[in-house]
Amino acid sequence: LAGGVILLLAVLEKAYRFAYRDELTQVPSRRALAEALETLRGQYAVAMVDIDHFKAINDAYGHAVGDQVLRKVAAHVAGVGGGGKAFRYGGEEFAVLFPGRTRREVVPHLQSMRNAVHDDPFILRHWTRPSKKPSKPPKPRKTTTETIKVTVSVGVAESGGAFDGPHEVIKAADAALYRAKEAGRNCLVTG
Repeated sequence: LAGGVILLLAVLEKAYRFAYRDELTQVPSRRALAEALETLRGQYAVAMVDIDHFKAINDAYGHAVGDQVLRKVAAHVAGVGGGGKAFRYGGEEFAVLFPGRTRREVVPHLQSMRNAVHDDPFILRHWTRPSKKPSKPPKPRKTTTETIKVTVSVGVAESGGAFDGPHEVIKAADAALYRAKEAGRNCLVTG
């Protein structure tokens, strides 16, 4: 009986992880965001973050490199200050929820995160580099490394005013994100 209970708990825990945590980036998923939005009361801000030219990265270097870029950006987004909680919204887009905060309060934290992504180039692994560390160091040889400059665009909105609930705030943040893209990318626009 104890073994059955342990097995059931393990299955439930794994199902919870699949439903509420994005497998690739390890940040909470869109389903977790939906539940977090249901509990919101009072003042809050929402930011939408999108990786600039992500399709071009996938097309040029392949989906494996694209996945690595997603993980790296997700780590920066998840590390945003100001009490923000990151969620994978879909594709190359993330949402960041700031309970109890205004746009003005969260902008410096989001700008800092955006700058951190910009200042942290993605270094491509050279095709001759082994995937496992060799037991004996190889002879030194000149290899070229290539870096990919990764940037993000950010749109931010806050509760209150004309917005009738969290989904309206997300729409406003998404509209601000698209204005950031139109403004040349690698910038933050408030809605």
